[in-house]
Amino acid sequence: MQLGTGLFTAQQRPDDDRESADRYDEILEVTREIDAAGLDSAWVSEHHFADDEYLSGTMPTLGAMAAVSDDLEIGSCVALGPLYDPIRLAEDAATVDALADGRLTLGLAIGSNPREFDIFGVPREERAERLADLVPFLRGAWSEGDLAYDSDFHDVPTDVSITPGPVEGDAPIMLGGAAKPAVRRAARIADGWCAPSSLSVEGVRKRVEDIRRVRDEEGLADDFTIYVLQHGWVGDSREGAWETMRDGYFYIQRRYAEIFSGEPVDELEADRKQELKDQAIFGTSDQVREELETYQEALGDDIHVIFRTYHPGVGTEAMVDCIHRLGDEVAPKL
Repeated sequence: MQLGTGLFTAQQRPDDDRESADRYDEILEVTREIDAAGLDSAWVSEHHFADDEYLSGTMPTLGAMAAVSDDLEIGSCVALGPLYDPIRLAEDAATVDALADGRLTLGLAIGSNPREFDIFGVPREERAERLADLVPFLRGAWSEGDLAYDSDFHDVPTDVSITPGPVEGDAPIMLGGAAKPAVRRAARIADGWCAPSSLSVEGVRKRVEDIRRVRDEEGLADDFTIYVLQHGWVGDSREGAWETMRDGYFYIQRRYAEIFSGEPVDELEADRKQELKDQAIFGTSDQVREELETYQEALGDDIHVIFRTYHPGVGTEAMVDCIHRLGDEVAPKL
């Protein structure tokens, strides 16, 4: 099992009086510590037009993270594929990959928030088709010679050569989503799939079985990575870990409820808070390790857990301590 962390969002909670530059400095400081702790990866997330300044610039942020790390896989979990101009995304992602010396994984998903689609001028009902169109476009853009891919949504000449290309000639593309069409889309056209934190271990297992079946039926033998996203915390005790992560965790989940619905959410319902607590993985290093091992037992050793420890407002020092506990006490025993 590989173990990474994130997802950096740079959000400003109402009780956080820091400037945006300070929150981005925090991202870079924590990235350095993730690298120093020996973890495998660090990730950003993307949304737009949020009053709490949710991170919108995935590629600039990943480029900065590449510059302050040496060994980490860095990636987007996830970038909102349908909102991007495909040429700029191909160029920017390849540039980040060069800055990272081949360590970029480009995670993409269809997006949801109606306002984002309206402002970008992208029909929301086309989002799945646009993502399915974007992936082969990127493959074509990163191949040698002319583009040679005729997009259904973008008027791009096929006789253009897009430079630079990724360090290894191609960058891994991971797709998100829990619905069957999204999972099977990832199986067919991507290099990996990320299970959202809302899925149970059994829910992830069923989807991984489907992925493997689809890839076997279609004769796809290339490497394919299963990523599992889960919120959590490592502390001195189970109660202490929950107390540390709780407010930031509930804050971001309330904001997600607003993002996904397009409607304001003043407070999460008590039942929803309990459900979220039940989904999270937190406690001592041994307790966290034991819960992560349930994914190994269900899916096998060849998985990559993205253990989400960036909860807005939790504090840099607390995050750094948690990250080193992950690197020193959890990862070596998995």
